[in-house]
Amino acid sequence: MFAGLLKTMRPRQWPKNGFVFVALFFDGKLTHWPSLFNTLFAFLLLCLMSGAVYIMNDLVDMESDRQHPKKRQRPLPSGQLSPLVAIVAAAIFALGSLAASLLLGWPFSLILLIYLLSQIAYTFYLKHVVLIDVSVVAVGFVLRIAAGVAVIEVERFSPWLYIFGGFLALFMALGKRRQELVLLGAGAGNHRAILAEYSLELIDRLLGIVTTSAVVSYSLYTFLAEGLPQNHVMMLTIPFVLYGIFRYLYLIHIRGEGGAPEEILLRDRPVQVTLLLYAAVVFVALYLLPRLE
Repeated sequence: MFAGLLKTMRPRQWPKNGFVFVALFFDGKLTHWPSLFNTLFAFLLLCLMSGAVYIMNDLVDMESDRQHPKKRQRPLPSGQLSPLVAIVAAAIFALGSLAASLLLGWPFSLILLIYLLSQIAYTFYLKHVVLIDVSVVAVGFVLRIAAGVAVIEVERFSPWLYIFGGFLALFMALGKRRQELVLLGAGAGNHRAILAEYSLELIDRLLGIVTTSAVVSYSLYTFLAEGLPQNHVMMLTIPFVLYGIFRYLYLIHIRGEGGAPEEILLRDRPVQVTLLLYAAVVFVALYLLPRLE
C-alpha cells in the first residue's frame, strides 16, 4: 500500500516543480547558499503539495480512469490503494506543507495556498471547462516560478520569464491534450468529457499560436530584460529554446508522444542534451562573463 501511495503521488512528475529554480538560476543566485537552501526547501514543499493534489485528482477520477487503457492500472482504480488511506495522506501532505511553508515567509505560503485552491477548483470544476482547463495548468507553472521568486531576494529577475514560462506550460498542456485525443480516438469523450470539446485541428492551431508566443517572449527577454549582459550574449540561447520546442513538436506529431512531458524529459536524449547545453550557455553568460569584465 505504501508503494501504491508513493506511485499515486507521481514522483516522476515532480520535475515540473523544477520551475521553482527559475528565479534562483536566472537571478544569478545559484552559488548563494541561503538562496539555494530556501529554493530547495520550497521545491520539497511543492513536491509534497503536488503529491497531495495528484492523490486528490485520482480519487475524483477513479471511475473514469478505469476506462483508460493506461490509467486503469494506477493504484486507486486498480484497488491497490485504499481510498481512505489516500484521503488521509492527501490531507496530511497538503496541511503539512502549508504549515512548513510559513518558515519561508507568508508570500510563499500565500502562493502555495493559491496553488492548492486553484488545483482543487481544477479537479472539481475547471477541468470540465474548455480552454480554461489547459489555462489553469499553465497558471500552476507560473505560480511555481513565483514561488521561487518569493523565497529569495531577487535583483535582476525579469517578468518576461513569467510570460515565457506560462506559454511554455500551455504548450505542454496542449500537447498532452493532443496525445490523449490520438490515444483514445473516438472514445476520448467517454474517458474525459472535456476531450469532446477539442479536436486535433483546434489543438494544432492553438499550438501554433502558443509556440510563436513562447519563442517571441523568450527572444524579447534576451535583449530587453534588465540586468543581463550588455553585449546581449543571452541571445545565443535562443537557438536552444527553438530546437527544444521543435523537438517536442516532432515527438508530438511524428512519434505520437507528449502525453507525459516529464517522461520525455527523463527519456529523450536530444531534449536532455539541449537542456544541458542551454543551461551551460546561460551559466557562462550570467555567472562567468560578468566576473571577467
